[in-house]
Amino acid sequence: MTPTPVPDRIVQADGRAKAYRPLPIADRTAAVLAGLREYEAGEPFEAHEAWEPAWMGTDDIAERALLQGLIKVAAAEVHAGRGNAAGVARNLEGALERLVYARDAGTTQAPGIVIDLDRLIADAESRLAQARAGDPGPTIVIPWRPTP
Repeated sequence: MTPTPVPDRIVQADGRAKAYRPLPIADRTAAVLAGLREYEAGEPFEAHEAWEPAWMGTDDIAERALLQGLIKVAAAEVHAGRGNAAGVARNLEGALERLVYARDAGTTQAPGIVIDLDRLIADAESRLAQARAGDPGPTIVIPWRPTP
């Protein structure tokens, strides 16, 4: 019997093909939690790197959008650390697009966690306004809790 081939690309909500490398839920959960630890420790680049395997490891479009949103929030923090308000704004625009998509699709969970997306979106919108005015602004807190 020939095994069913696994696609290496899936289509995102925006219609673009993106990498898909299946990752078991336990490994995605570990990656999400590792990313949160890095982010909360003030290491947004490492958080971004930790979240990428989780994002690429699921074929659920809404979950991918949520994880990409977190990745872009972390990327905004990297730019903030460099004083690059334009980079903060650019990444927050992308983050908001994905976070709103996830929320509207009814997804508030990434593997192992629940995120208060309404609060995260409101904080990102506020920070975006600051960045557009030239102020990279304060770090966005990701409001999350472990899944029960």
